[in-house]
Amino acid sequence: MGKQIRCITTDGLVVAYGLDSTDIVSAAEKYHKTSAVVTAALGRLLTAASIMGSMLKGEKDTLTVKIDGGGPAGAVIAASDSLGNVRGYAVNPVVELPLKENGKLDVGSAVGRNGTLYVIKDLGLKEPYNGFVPISTGEIAEDITGYFAVSEQIPTVCALGVLVNPDLTVNCAGGYIIQLLPAAAGDEKTISKLEENIRKMKPVTELLHSGRDIEEIVRMALDGFEVEVLSEGSASYKCTCSRERFRNALSSLKESELNEIIEDIGEARTVCQFCGSEYKFTKSELENILDNKRQKNQKNT
Repeated sequence: MGKQIRCITTDGLVVAYGLDSTDIVSAAEKYHKTSAVVTAALGRLLTAASIMGSMLKGEKDTLTVKIDGGGPAGAVIAASDSLGNVRGYAVNPVVELPLKENGKLDVGSAVGRNGTLYVIKDLGLKEPYNGFVPISTGEIAEDITGYFAVSEQIPTVCALGVLVNPDLTVNCAGGYIIQLLPAAAGDEKTISKLEENIRKMKPVTELLHSGRDIEEIVRMALDGFEVEVLSEGSASYKCTCSRERFRNALSSLKESELNEIIEDIGEARTVCQFCGSEYKFTKSELENILDNKRQKNQKNT
């Protein structure tokens, strides 16, 4: 499980969230058999979505983050609950690109830079909250920072990283999000101190790989501040698919569409995009779904 931490400076000016997402990203790589650059892209988005999910107030609140930049990986999607349990996928899980000049994986080219980052929050209201911003780099962390600045008007620092082994397994992954609270508005001293700390820090994966844990990393980012740990916990890669969910999805089809499946194919095989689980529905099960749908439609007319 991934280790989560949430901290606040004792002066009430800064809040910080950190996550060691190594286990989460490892699970995603095993489910989707992603190439190295897609593992990095999906892993970064999973890490960000998990942290953002843990920011939600309601127990049943959920959040989905989607980045679609027109790159060869296609859209990359991650969904989290309020505990930070997360799941996700890339439309094209295998993309091969040359490394960047610095030897790093070229996530920006895999994701693309001509598109939009979407954030959808289901807070139990009539309509979900939808926020979106143009993609700035496709590297994900910068795009998450841009989302908070534009859509939620919260000054934010986001750092994300995934280190992939030569055999395509995940060595380590993690990230942090640091935000100024309203009381820090216009406080140049606090802003300058944070900027200096971030500028001096090594990449998240380098710190994790060297043995630093996520709390140490967050405290490094908040060097010079007195810090109070508000909560610690864990999160995991957790798919919410079930046979009943797919049955409901089939029930939402039009009668003509269900009838066509029954007559032309004789069964339905559904596959979860998040974990690859397959659910098969026989002809008799489909006929039962169709009969129930017809009865329901007759009652409503």
